[in-house]
Amino acid sequence: MRSSLSSRRRPVRAAALALFAACAACAAGFATQAAAQPRPAVKAVVGSTPYATRDDAMRFADEVAARRGLDRQWVRATIGGARFLPNVPRLMLPGPVGTVKNWQVYRSRFIDATRIAAGVRFWRANADLLARAEATYGVPPEIVVGIVGVETIYGRNMGNFRVIDALATLAFDFPQGHPRAAERQAFFRGELESFLSTESRTADDPMVPLGSYAGAMGMPQFMPSSIAKYAVDFDGDGRIDLVNNTADVIGSVASYFKAFGWQPGMPAIYPVRFDESRLRKDILLAPDILPSFSADSFVAAGAVPDGEGQRHRGLLALIELQNGANAAPTYVAGTRNFYVITRYNWSSYYAMSVLDLGNEVKAAMGYAPAPQPVLAPAPAPLRSQPRLDAQPMPLPLQSTPTEPTASQPLPPASSPRQPMPLPQ
Repeated sequence: MRSSLSSRRRPVRAAALALFAACAACAAGFATQAAAQPRPAVKAVVGSTPYATRDDAMRFADEVAARRGLDRQWVRATIGGARFLPNVPRLMLPGPVGTVKNWQVYRSRFIDATRIAAGVRFWRANADLLARAEATYGVPPEIVVGIVGVETIYGRNMGNFRVIDALATLAFDFPQGHPRAAERQAFFRGELESFLSTESRTADDPMVPLGSYAGAMGMPQFMPSSIAKYAVDFDGDGRIDLVNNTADVIGSVASYFKAFGWQPGMPAIYPVRFDESRLRKDILLAPDILPSFSADSFVAAGAVPDGEGQRHRGLLALIELQNGANAAPTYVAGTRNFYVITRYNWSSYYAMSVLDLGNEVKAAMGYAPAPQPVLAPAPAPLRSQPRLDAQPMPLPLQSTPTEPTASQPLPPASSPRQPMPLPQ
């Protein structure tokens, strides 16, 4: 059994099955036909200097070959054929110090009529797969739909950088001006190694796959290590294809969320208001997006979720979304499930966009009332809120930065199941 992210000819029997499925889709009606949108042609970005001239790259190739038991000449030739992408290192640098984020502007990049309509087509065309993924992994359709829509507009924009070039550039030329340069460079060397290990087990050309400037691939923009650990062959055809196979895409996204601790039935956020008379925003914001406070502790510190949120049995985090320099921030109470979404992309703004897009598409499908987007600053403070008996407020467990990046998942502290290797 083999796995690949690049396009390949399927066996004749599989092609016949695909043709049969296409005919069935035509008979199903206009909704399914509308879901099949032509994918624009992609021209790969061309790199410059090949890494075959770099001693450090060739030493790394030898180390990977020895560590993974791969053919040394194949690894050297593959890394040597990668080319430096001059513009990629600067794309990894954080914004200037003091830059104020703007949630409303960020949201507008991902929530619009075009993307919502595409999400409706995607949901209608794949309703059975989305339902099966929810039954298997406990992740609701709107979360999967939100992820794929935010990442690539349902496969419309999957990136035009050769993955081998992007990973090699960030593995060997990561910008040293980045505040976490050593850590991030080590991460990308690991991703390059994972990519080589996967490609060595296929008949594909490792120079062909395209992705983002960070090396993320396919409709869900998985990094190579995430493909190895969490991607699944959801339609049982013997291979994992995150570029052309929506079954594998849907199953893999749901698998990823379950592995990181998604709790079925738990809301990701609750609306929150402030009781200024006892507000301790400094304490509430100290753990950043990591849920650290019981509902009672949350209220005791002056942040009051809505009625359901006050009865939440898990931990909460106060999520702050800046609205530029001239408007007050927006606040919500985030649960464990909100934190799980940020394991896909380390940003609370990203997680909110996923939630909002998924809910907008769900409403357009007629499954729920149209959601009220979380755009305005928090409502006026409560003036008379009875104090609830509160548990002692826990100390912050850790501070998790919220640097918006390409989809670069972090490994879970503990996973409910073993990582899933790619089929061989």
